[in-house]
Amino acid sequence: MKIVTWNINGIKARLGNLLVWLRDSAPDIVCLQEIKSVDDQFPRIEIEALGYHVETFGQKGFNGVAILSKYRFDEVNRGLPGADGDEQARFIEGVFSTEKGVLRVVSLYLPNGNPIDTEKFPYKLAWMERLEQWAEERLKLEEPLILAGDYNVIPESADAKNPAAWVNDALFQPESRQAFRRLCNLGFTEAVRAVTDATDVFTFWDYQAGAWQKNNGIRIDFLLMSPEAADRFSSASVEKHVRAWEKPSDHVPVAVELALAAA
Repeated sequence: MKIVTWNINGIKARLGNLLVWLRDSAPDIVCLQEIKSVDDQFPRIEIEALGYHVETFGQKGFNGVAILSKYRFDEVNRGLPGADGDEQARFIEGVFSTEKGVLRVVSLYLPNGNPIDTEKFPYKLAWMERLEQWAEERLKLEEPLILAGDYNVIPESADAKNPAAWVNDALFQPESRQAFRRLCNLGFTEAVRAVTDATDVFTFWDYQAGAWQKNNGIRIDFLLMSPEAADRFSSASVEKHVRAWEKPSDHVPVAVELALAAA
């Protein structure tokens, strides 16, 4: 089973690329972030025509997450618990039946947090704390769980081509990195680092200053596997070539393959 996370940076602007990629890459489950679309305007018909079920948690012009799946959803949960009144669409959980039991997959879009001297940075840290609390409870179920998404965190210096350029950015603050580490330390395995320690593996390249051409990237998109998912881990990869397409997202797909089949 191939599960992929991709910050699409606007579903309407990137629909053509998404459809081509779905045919070429043939993922089983896709977690999209930053769809920038309300639910009833999401182009589900075109995606469903390729054999996918579609569930969204949208928001006009900003944020928004979705899960596309070749398998039927048993359950869908929208919104990260823990903060009444938080209207930002950043979290959707899908539950699927497999031959080995339940599989849970989350598409999440963690707050950016910039500028750090505004209310946006405390919101980021509070959101990460809520995610940690939610994940701790889900892990008690002892089921395969994938937390897939754009975490807006650069965990280590090796995850940036030029770490010095990010020292004043919310993505690279000690508090952000510590929060990510606490989440991982609950028992998650980060898929890409399970297969490589290379320092030139990135998932995001800015549109400005020739970042893509210079490979001046950062790694902020992750698939975290619960112990039960990690037990079925086969491989992980970054589909970097997609960044060279016309009108690309500034992120690329990141994939994990599990030795797991649908029921």
